[in-house]
Amino acid sequence: MRATRLVSGLAATAIAVLGSLSIAPVAQADDSDWGVDISGTWRVFSDGQWARTNQVKIEQQSVLETWTVNVSCVSPIECSGEVKSSLGWTGTARLDDFWFVEHVVPNWMPCPNGTFATGYQKFLLWGVDPPTQHRIRRNMSIMAGRNITKSDSGACGVNLSKVIELPVRMEKIS
Repeated sequence: MRATRLVSGLAATAIAVLGSLSIAPVAQADDSDWGVDISGTWRVFSDGQWARTNQVKIEQQSVLETWTVNVSCVSPIECSGEVKSSLGWTGTARLDDFWFVEHVVPNWMPCPNGTFATGYQKFLLWGVDPPTQHRIRRNMSIMAGRNITKSDSGACGVNLSKVIELPVRMEKIS
């Protein structure tokens, strides 16, 4: 009986001690973007000298534009937001291993019958460490990638999509 009282007393003491302890919330650094948020102003250069269509090099006009990017991140691998270009378009941005910026280009491709087909422009982007040229995933101020615009299959009466791809370089301005 004495052992039972001793065990009961120890259990009651343990419950009282544990009950009086409060578990403090874990402090997190105020790094809610995890180093992957690309919000800010970027200079974007699509190099037409190295443009390709169907893996064949073609001459295209180079394009220099400024983007205002506003994204929010809910984890180090999930971000989304909006991009506004100095060329007048607004598109979506999302992080999924690479950064994707997408928008629709009305009247992109002229058709033989005088109409125009819609284009779908997608920028595929990744961070680059300038000294080593290696890919980085955090705290990016320079990005490289591809500017890919394509039509629907069947546009202008042609079964294959027209695809034009240019290399891209981005530099963060602010």
